[in-house]
Amino acid sequence: MADETPEQTSDDEIASISDQAAKAGEAAAPKLSGKEERARRDHLAKSQRPARSAEERDAARRELRKAKAAARTRRRAQEKAKKTGEKGTGTPPAPAKQPSPQVRTGTVVSAKPDKTIVVRIDIARRHRRYEKIVRSTTKLHAHDEANDAHEGDLVRVSESRPRSRTKRWKLEEVLERAK
Repeated sequence: MADETPEQTSDDEIASISDQAAKAGEAAAPKLSGKEERARRDHLAKSQRPARSAEERDAARRELRKAKAAARTRRRAQEKAKKTGEKGTGTPPAPAKQPSPQVRTGTVVSAKPDKTIVVRIDIARRHRRYEKIVRSTTKLHAHDEANDAHEGDLVRVSESRPRSRTKRWKLEEVLERAK
């Protein structure tokens, strides 16, 4: 019949054709690497295919696109199921707890304002690269409800709600009185 297409050639036939072509042009053609040999074999296989009309190519293209779309849909459904499934499995998350306020120890520099003290925090750290001890100081304004602390006292202050533009700390306790 005229409508029948020639049968597809198998990989063995393609390999034998390429081997015969290699033997024929052995002296002229240089030795190819594995990748180049596969590319040459693929090219030979494609050239052995029957010519297709535009309609046949279009139909094959549509089929391929339909198959790829179905594969994408399946993959997305799997990812979605995996995401929703992860929430209920495994170790449950730790209960959220309130962060504890930061606590600093320092020396009172000034106690002149009413119900406010200025505390100097001294920090000594070793420099990462140069290994030298680097000292730095920070001044904090802290709320002292009872006007208990005086200049020179060693005090412990903790983080609190903002009390004014500069006060974000409160006096916890006086550790050591000035002499």
